[in-house]
Amino acid sequence: MKALVLESKANFSVKDMEIPVIKPNQVLVKVAYVGICGSDLARYFDGKVHHYPTILGHEFSGVITETGSEVQGLNEGDRVAVAPLVPCEQCSSCASGHPALCENYSFIGSREQGAMAEYVAVNAKNILTLPDEITDQEAALIEPLTVAIHGIEKVDIHAGASAVVFGAGTIGMMSLLALQAKGAGEITVIDIDNAKLEMAKALGATVIVNSLEVDLDDYFKENQRPEIVVETAGVQQTQVQSLSVVEKLGQVVYVGTAKKEITFPADVFERILRAELKVYGSWMSYSAPFPGFEWTAALQYMKDGKIDVKALIHEVNPLEVKEEPFQKMIDPDNHSIKFLYDVRQ
Repeated sequence: MKALVLESKANFSVKDMEIPVIKPNQVLVKVAYVGICGSDLARYFDGKVHHYPTILGHEFSGVITETGSEVQGLNEGDRVAVAPLVPCEQCSSCASGHPALCENYSFIGSREQGAMAEYVAVNAKNILTLPDEITDQEAALIEPLTVAIHGIEKVDIHAGASAVVFGAGTIGMMSLLALQAKGAGEITVIDIDNAKLEMAKALGATVIVNSLEVDLDDYFKENQRPEIVVETAGVQQTQVQSLSVVEKLGQVVYVGTAKKEITFPADVFERILRAELKVYGSWMSYSAPFPGFEWTAALQYMKDGKIDVKALIHEVNPLEVKEEPFQKMIDPDNHSIKFLYDVRQ
């Protein structure tokens, strides 16, 4: 099979490899489309991998071409999406119904070989069959949508609730769409990229704010503070601002991964106490029964047309372009959201 292999730091090659041999509890998935996640950038550019050579890719769709002897309810020819987490099922987190917090997990596209290849061996329990209403391209975006759903389900969202989303990247845009699907009211998206903010506006954001052009403290003195803040940017400034802009008795959920040390001014941190804020962390996108309600909800939202991810897909390439989309993603002049590889080409 053809595979895009990360041989060493920032070194891709397209190679012919053996098709994976499935276990009795697995299916063989012929990959259709695979997305590039921000976490893949660190693996490629910074060498943050568990081993070389490695095949990246955990946001993907495809079709089943073979089923193991113990597999039931799945058939060759089924169009599928895949939940990439492989929980150990033995630790206390797994036993208590929290697979996202598994202490000994594996992960497709990280700890084991991923979907930037023609075929992937996948445990049957990780498979979600696709309804006709969801295309293969759209299905490659289900995984990041579930990350957003996992985050906003941490907070209590009543009909018409006001919300702020920090960050207009993939997860920020998905959070906007998920908040809309949950019935939130005024949704403000804050970022420093005007092109991405305009995209958020087109997707339904009520208000867009460029925080390089507007002082947020002044802005929220003059405008309603949000009841809910979803932080997806993962930078110190927005992680601090999330606590400073939210309304008293408000809710803040941190989804973006911290990249540097974070320092909270005492008066900002003290808002957790004085404003009696509810602060949540959100990690990955899984619950019990595995892979969780996040995945069934994402499928249902997309099937019913309540969430449309097509506008987030900006470029589709064959594996042969290798690192080209990775380079575009770190280009400050790039305003695209989601890059896909079409593995069928």
